[in-house]
Amino acid sequence: MKLIKLILGLTAVLFLTFGSYANTSINSSLYGMVTVNPSKSDQIVSAYLQLKNALVNDDSKAAAIAAKEIIKAFKSFDISEYSSDEEAELADIIENASEQAEHISENVGNIEHQREHFEIISNDIIDLLAITGSSITLYQTRCPMFNNGKGGIWLSETKEIKNPFYGSKMLTCGSVQKEL
Repeated sequence: MKLIKLILGLTAVLFLTFGSYANTSINSSLYGMVTVNPSKSDQIVSAYLQLKNALVNDDSKAAAIAAKEIIKAFKSFDISEYSSDEEAELADIIENASEQAEHISENVGNIEHQREHFEIISNDIIDLLAITGSSITLYQTRCPMFNNGKGGIWLSETKEIKNPFYGSKMLTCGSVQKEL
């Protein structure tokens, strides 16, 4: 009987100690590592980074495939949890970015055209993340030469410059502006 009470007592202590963390955004794994729950926008960011990397590699076909993934990610993104003003702004951003992604997906073989639409998507994603945030560390990067010297910005998962606007032609053209 004492053994049963001891086991129940230890179980209660363990439950109270570890069970209280179950509903937080940070969970401990069995190995003691801490993981952060992904942001709702992370699926969009991941698809965007696939697109960016395809353009860096001058791969028009992979860019088209990644653009289709962006469209899917936008379709599954739930904006109903945001305020009505944010919801309206997110709806506009998603509509515009989806249209740009559609152009990219339909223009395999025309990487210059895909890059023009990528610039617009980049701005849309930056606007989206200003509202939603992301658990992925990103770097806003600018190429001063793109768009006839007007410049263009993109997001990257690394500080290393790999230019999606010019790919292998000017791979390292650009600079990190800020960390998001």
